[in-house]
Amino acid sequence: MQLDDIHQALLSSYETDGGINHFDGINLPSEASVNRLAAEFMHLLFPGYFEQSCISRHDVASHTADRLRAVAQHLRVEIEKSLRFARHSTPDTEAERLTMEVLKRFPQLRTTVQTDVQAAYRGDPAARSVEEIVLAYPCVLVISLQRIAHVLYNLKVPLLPRMLTEYAHERTGTDIHPGAQIGDHFFIDHCTGVVIGETARIGRHVKIYQGVTLGAKSFEVDNNGNPIKGVKRHPDIGDNVTIYAHATILGGDTHIGAHSIVGANVWLLESIPENSIAYYKNENLVVRCRRKQEKAVESRSQDQLEAFNWSI
Repeated sequence: MQLDDIHQALLSSYETDGGINHFDGINLPSEASVNRLAAEFMHLLFPGYFEQSCISRHDVASHTADRLRAVAQHLRVEIEKSLRFARHSTPDTEAERLTMEVLKRFPQLRTTVQTDVQAAYRGDPAARSVEEIVLAYPCVLVISLQRIAHVLYNLKVPLLPRMLTEYAHERTGTDIHPGAQIGDHFFIDHCTGVVIGETARIGRHVKIYQGVTLGAKSFEVDNNGNPIKGVKRHPDIGDNVTIYAHATILGGDTHIGAHSIVGANVWLLESIPENSIAYYKNENLVVRCRRKQEKAVESRSQDQLEAFNWSI
């Protein structure tokens, strides 16, 4: 087959398999543009960390003003494209409003993201400095961008939130849906192969390891066999829970009680109460109450965290 033949075959497929074409339609958000926006967000959250040269305190005000104006323009364009895709009646004016709504959350987002960096420092004995965590720990990127995407998700901006989290997914191997609700002091150690679904709710001071899945048991379908949207499908994780590598926790009615530990490779389809530990003994799943000694160690670690303060 010659190149001209392949060309004609492709054109024919565009006519017959039209479900994955986008001709004469709305100008969609560009993957490359959204990826650049994600990088710009990280510059705003962590000023001075990702620059080519050091920023002096004297130049912070002007530098931040310039970057903020550029990010606002870039974000407004991508939000407007997303709204036009959704057939919004006034995409230009609504994009302007939503852009301001997102950017005004950044001071509070920085406060929350700082707790995530603290949790990484506390949770990994290999960490030597805050700088190492911000520059080299993939959890910082994936959690920070998910928190921004969650703001966009709650503002009902289509397309853009998923594109932001997918950028982080590609970079880190961790897939967190923008709809997931995540408390402060969140740490993902090693940050590879983690999947967290849309309706998952994660409490404060939660630590999870590589390969963890917070997923759905199954999908409810309508009379035509199509998945029903908007139902609770993913589990809730209480405060101060640790989930070890490759554990799988499924179901919208599954709740992991506060101060619990889920062991490596554990498969859970049902809730466990507070202060529990779940693990396999031989081939049997064991769920028992944590011993006082285990709780005392966790309490001492928490006291150390509260006594340890720094500024990013």
